[in-house]
Amino acid sequence: MTIFDLFWVFFMISALQPIIRQKMLEALRQRLIAKIERQRGSRVILMVHRQETMSLLGFPIFRYIDIHDAEEVLRAIHMTDPEVPIDLILHTPGGLVLAALQIARAVKKHPGKVTVFVPHHAMSGGTLIALAADEIVMSEHAVLGPVDPQLGEFPAASLVKVVKEKPISEVDDRTLVLADVGAKAIAQVRESVKELLEGKYPPEKVEELARLLSEGTWTHDYPITFEEAKRLGLRVSADIPQEIYQLMSLYPQPVRRQPTVEYLPIPRHKGDGGQR
Repeated sequence: MTIFDLFWVFFMISALQPIIRQKMLEALRQRLIAKIERQRGSRVILMVHRQETMSLLGFPIFRYIDIHDAEEVLRAIHMTDPEVPIDLILHTPGGLVLAALQIARAVKKHPGKVTVFVPHHAMSGGTLIALAADEIVMSEHAVLGPVDPQLGEFPAASLVKVVKEKPISEVDDRTLVLADVGAKAIAQVRESVKELLEGKYPPEKVEELARLLSEGTWTHDYPITFEEAKRLGLRVSADIPQEIYQLMSLYPQPVRRQPTVEYLPIPRHKGDGGQR
């Protein structure tokens, strides 16, 4: 075998390594999903959005809830017997309101119990989906987020506020149009939240939560922690099975050239070791 042949063998192994690693991860995830389904007697559906990096060019691709996600989740729900519980694991910064609402309405209409697990974060559209579930189970360190609509780079609530506070003669036509669309978007999202919460909370609590979450009470990236969710009156618990954390570890963030977080990936208990 020549040096040229060795080079091509090395090149082929290097090219196939990421594919083999990905297939191994997929197999591990499938086995763990099947284990959780057996333990809980449920259908497990995951929606995990990570930042991905193109291996050749190295630029980031950001993932959000989109129509394809809605199609896949709806297909999984339709393939599930009406009486079978669904465990939906969310890890997402949000995305298209249309897609999130399609998923949320399907979740609400499922006759069996639907539990949403939030191990890390489910912001914006992810929160809309969580509100539709029969039970929200969060890590004590996980966060939800407001669902107030955004128009491009501007919060809809801020555009409406600008038009209310400035004389109409000082507001340009584009801002007026955006404010009009923003007011409609806020009203639509508020009614959607009420629809998703109806029957789960008293009417006055439904009105309060819909207003707080949709009308720009906070900035759009405001983290609603487990404790704050309880204070707001949302029915949340913190009993996430350990297997779900294990499952999330099988969705690794693409490795950077220099890791920003590093630790020994083993459980650590008191008494494992002392000072040297």
